[in-house]
Amino acid sequence: MTDTDKTHFGYQEVPTQEKASRVAEVFHSVASKYDLMNDLMSLGIHRVWKQFTIDQAAVKPGMHVLDLAGGTGDLTLQFARQAGSHGEVVLADINSSMLEEGRRRLINKGIAGNVRYAQVNAEALPFPDDYFDVITIAFGLRNVTDKDAALRSMRRVLKPGGKLLILEFSKPTTKALGKLYDLYSFTALPALGRLIANDAASYRYLAESIRMHPDQDTLKQMMEAANFAHCDYYNLSGGIVALHKGYALD
Repeated sequence: MTDTDKTHFGYQEVPTQEKASRVAEVFHSVASKYDLMNDLMSLGIHRVWKQFTIDQAAVKPGMHVLDLAGGTGDLTLQFARQAGSHGEVVLADINSSMLEEGRRRLINKGIAGNVRYAQVNAEALPFPDDYFDVITIAFGLRNVTDKDAALRSMRRVLKPGGKLLILEFSKPTTKALGKLYDLYSFTALPALGRLIANDAASYRYLAESIRMHPDQDTLKQMMEAANFAHCDYYNLSGGIVALHKGYALD
């Protein structure tokens, strides 16, 4: 096996073809506790990050929106209300457990008519060219095996003038914050995972996967290489999280 046949799963090197199944095991394990753990891990701040993403998406009635790696559907909930009865929102995720959790929660909140559900791989999206007005992917890109292929796939299905928003953990902007964040990530997160979800290993992987994800400028360059235009990013919470934005222009 050559180095090109391997990829990162957290800090481990694994065969490329195994990563998707390993990531799937993580999210099958945490699906039912995912939102609770997000609240505890971020002290609720993840809701502020997601609301900023929703505001930047600026979904209008009648738009077609893809909430990729949409998990439990918290972005889809808002997009469905904004897109209205003449719009469409696709809640998409590679993981069936997360998708079922999202479906259950949205139905319980009365969201039905303009939402459909799709189990997809971001690297090969099964949608027509030039279909969506907005694509969001929140805390999902770092789990994708071939991020460049996923970005090209997202670019293909965006309409001309369409917008991509990537919300993801990133690199803190100061060394002091970075050290504090590392200490928290590798002590508190696995401990919370063990206590709440009975799964320390999955949350250790999540902490490691954040460190292996491209930093802000590298991800911006990857978006540009995938033919997105006017790419930029916003650092949130001192760069612990960043929101990247790019447009599909001819």
